[in-house]
Amino acid sequence: QVQLVESGGGSVQPGGSLRLSCAASGRIFSPNTMNWYRQAPGKERDLVATITNGDTTNYPDSVKGRFTVSRDNAKNTVYLQMNSLKPEDTAVYYCNLRHRSVFGRWYDDWGQGTQVTVSS
Repeated sequence: QVQLVESGGGSVQPGGSLRLSCAASGRIFSPNTMNWYRQAPGKERDLVATITNGDTTNYPDSVKGRFTVSRDNAKNTVYLQMNSLKPEDTAVYYCNLRHRSVFGRWYDDWGQGTQVTVSS
């Protein structure tokens, strides 16, 4: 069982910044990636950042240059630094852990989500 607890969401004006955190606990397999997704009302859940346990990162063009994902493996915590926020970044942000057991099975675990609202 894995628990993911997110924090750091809130409301901010356009151009502002927020930092999200996600702390993982429980039985975490390696290799793994920690990911941030977001879902706006009426839209699908989209991937916004990925970081592997080797610190390789990846972003879609919509957030590249504005969002930075990082992780502290000692604390099993992943962060998402969001700068130059736009109204279209408004969504519920979810933390995801994708990890593989020694038997080759992949697991997906999700946090409860945290609301980010960008509005003037």
